[in-house]
Amino acid sequence: MTTSVPAAAEGRRLPLVLRNRAFGTVWLGQVLTQAAVRMFQVGISWWLVAYAVSGGRGLASGLFMAVSTLPAVALAPVVARTVARFAPRSVLRAAAGAAGAVAAVLAAWACASGLPLAAAYAATLALAACQAFFDPCLTTSVPDLVDDEDIEAATGFELSTQSLAGLGGALLGALIVDRAGVAGLAVGCACAYVTAAVLIATVRFRPAAAATADGDPEAAPAPRTLRQILAGLPQVRRILLCFTAANLFTTAVFVVIPLYTKSVLGDGGSTVALLEASLGVGTLIGSFTGARVPGRPTVLGACLLGVMAAAFAVPGLVAGRFVMAGCLVAAGWCVGVIGVRFVALFQRLVPAADKPGFFAVMQAVLGATFPLASLLFGLLGDHLSVRVLCLIQAAGLIPAACALALLRGSTDGRESTDGREPADERTPETAGAGGRA
Repeated sequence: MTTSVPAAAEGRRLPLVLRNRAFGTVWLGQVLTQAAVRMFQVGISWWLVAYAVSGGRGLASGLFMAVSTLPAVALAPVVARTVARFAPRSVLRAAAGAAGAVAAVLAAWACASGLPLAAAYAATLALAACQAFFDPCLTTSVPDLVDDEDIEAATGFELSTQSLAGLGGALLGALIVDRAGVAGLAVGCACAYVTAAVLIATVRFRPAAAATADGDPEAAPAPRTLRQILAGLPQVRRILLCFTAANLFTTAVFVVIPLYTKSVLGDGGSTVALLEASLGVGTLIGSFTGARVPGRPTVLGACLLGVMAAAFAVPGLVAGRFVMAGCLVAAGWCVGVIGVRFVALFQRLVPAADKPGFFAVMQAVLGATFPLASLLFGLLGDHLSVRVLCLIQAAGLIPAACALALLRGSTDGRESTDGREPADERTPETAGAGGRA
């Protein structure tokens, strides 16, 4: 008895991915899949700007990024039904395996002959479709992998995946294209996807908890439609709308980076890798420190959007490789903190029966502006200076920050759920401040 308590305490001090093998394995699978899709996006975007297209580079790059985000929006209802109906391991394994097959076919095609632009666009559409199933399925299954007190820590690790993907995948994408072409890029993606599928196949998920106190699954409320879910969560809906508006300007950074590198800095793939990695490093730091940043979520989110606006404005005023890199670190940190605080808040507020549909809706709503942003900023990039685009990004975030700040008086963490109990009764401050990463 005297040694068990210190041993248990020591175990609690270990990172979640080490003391929870199932979650750690699934998380590593997500790291690999998101790194692969990000590596592919960055690599092909740079291939279009630097090698494949001589005129209208902004439009070509913007259209590519728009295509890569369409599945998350268009497939939201299908994703919600699939995640709710099938076992999480089956969905995750199938998504990773299908993506691996697509990447392998593309690699064989690129090795055999020159790759047409249409094939690159079709491949990113297929890979993004697979990821559209993978990410919300993992988010939904977090309570089946970790204990309740570890939800914030799990959320931090899950959101850090995007940071690691941006750091690893984006760092390698442009460099691989410069040295091995699209064929080498596709081979690397295929290996990552297949490894992820194998890892997930080894994991056993815990059975879902009974939805009622008496343990009768037949007494559980039926899942609601996507429209009913958002209608029953008015405050969450308003928060999502604020961030959707902000995403119109924040996600444009993925179009701005290669254009800024080519036209303002006059550099190559190594600089694209540096800038993409800077954004990933910032987001990674934010993902692991977000639970410790104090403040009400809406007020904190508004302040962070203001910081992001400043970070986007500086490169438009002062050109420089390291100026841009430093500003992207700051912007990435804001993205990481916002993600941890608000996804953890949604995990607490959304009823368990609604989570499959809700997280599919969240991914679709937040991603709905990405195609528009990619096309808009891609077209503008062919007619305006890229430094002006940076200033437009900064200006566009201010109204979203103000709208989010105005929600502070009514966001108390006890969201209306049309008669259903929230997943947790704690306030947003409590739910978002106690996690460990």
